[in-house]
Amino acid sequence: MILYICQSSTTKMIFIKKANILQILLLLLVLGSCKQKNNKETLTPKKKTSDQTLLIKAAPKLTEKYIRDKKKSIEYFYNHNWSRKSPNGGFLVAQNGQVIFEKYDGYADYKSKSLITSTTALHIASVSKVMTATAILKLVSANKLNLEQKVNTILKEFPYPHVTIKTLLSHRTGMRNYAYFTENKGVWDRHKILTNQDILTILATKDISLEFKTDTRFGYCNTNYAVLALVIEKISGMTYKDAMEKIIFKPLGMKNTYVFDYEKDKKTATASYRGNFSLINMDYLDAIYGDKNIYSTPRDLLKFDDGRNSPNFLDPKLLKLAYIGYSNERRGIKNYGLGIRMVNWSSGKNFYFHNGWWHGNTAAYITLPEEKVTIIAMSNRFDRRTYKVKNLAALFGDYPFHLDDEENEE
Repeated sequence: MILYICQSSTTKMIFIKKANILQILLLLLVLGSCKQKNNKETLTPKKKTSDQTLLIKAAPKLTEKYIRDKKKSIEYFYNHNWSRKSPNGGFLVAQNGQVIFEKYDGYADYKSKSLITSTTALHIASVSKVMTATAILKLVSANKLNLEQKVNTILKEFPYPHVTIKTLLSHRTGMRNYAYFTENKGVWDRHKILTNQDILTILATKDISLEFKTDTRFGYCNTNYAVLALVIEKISGMTYKDAMEKIIFKPLGMKNTYVFDYEKDKKTATASYRGNFSLINMDYLDAIYGDKNIYSTPRDLLKFDDGRNSPNFLDPKLLKLAYIGYSNERRGIKNYGLGIRMVNWSSGKNFYFHNGWWHGNTAAYITLPEEKVTIIAMSNRFDRRTYKVKNLAALFGDYPFHLDDEENEE
């Protein structure tokens, strides 16, 4: 409290000193509150942004003629490949963030005959890896992680001392696939649902050796991304499901995308079918996430692609690292970056994609940053033709594909 008894010089000095003390105390309180912000608050943009601000760039609007011409070619491809049987899923092609072609066919539930629509979330299988990798890159950008950081500095029981975040992302760890080593006698009771933490515990206690020395070659392995999901949980202080919602889905407006929770969602998630529409039941591996288990829609994947390629969302330097191939020990055109597959031709042209396959679910995600094109296909009824959508890249750039080429596998 300050008492104004007179206006003497002594009183003025006392007021100034007390005012300075109050200002210092106020400043300390402000600085203290800034330090107390937890990890969750630093993982999302400070400014509220609309979906439109996260587009790749302020790309020019496509002309009606351009859209009409491209749509005609895409329709030809679609009708040629699925003329007799429905793809039973969703299909979308966009450029500059603008949808050129979009189509939904078939059943979300064959028994009730409920149809697949633009808001029907389907299992995107290994395309989930692209999202997991993007969440890791966001944590790196927030200075919560380092690409060269050893995994055992984060997950203390992790048994492989030379494995880093980068080698997990690029499939260069040498770890074995959990779907295989859990089949070995004495490793796991397959009547019990396997979790990500169970995988880590098995690696730490069951003497699961590496298939090859870390960072000596490429070996595509789902275990890498199951471990990355645990890293996300440890660093963010949230479950993988909540972290992905906070870091990826909510900022990008992906309202129909979610991480599958085995206990909560197994009865409500979109069903998975064989080609003859016989239902594929879930098994003991269906609770694992990070490598799979994200459900999404073509429209939400378009939002994801626009956001991932935007400097407003992901640090361009980190994205550039993601699009570098890290499997160059043998000459060839096929490669893998940080959560993305690629084909690198000697001409200098690059093709970026990721396919997915789990049970009867197939998915294809293609991103062409140079042309600002996104191609997405997904199905909950097993069909390898989903992967054939890669051929549509030839409509937008100098890619050595033809509309009738054979498809890629997952």
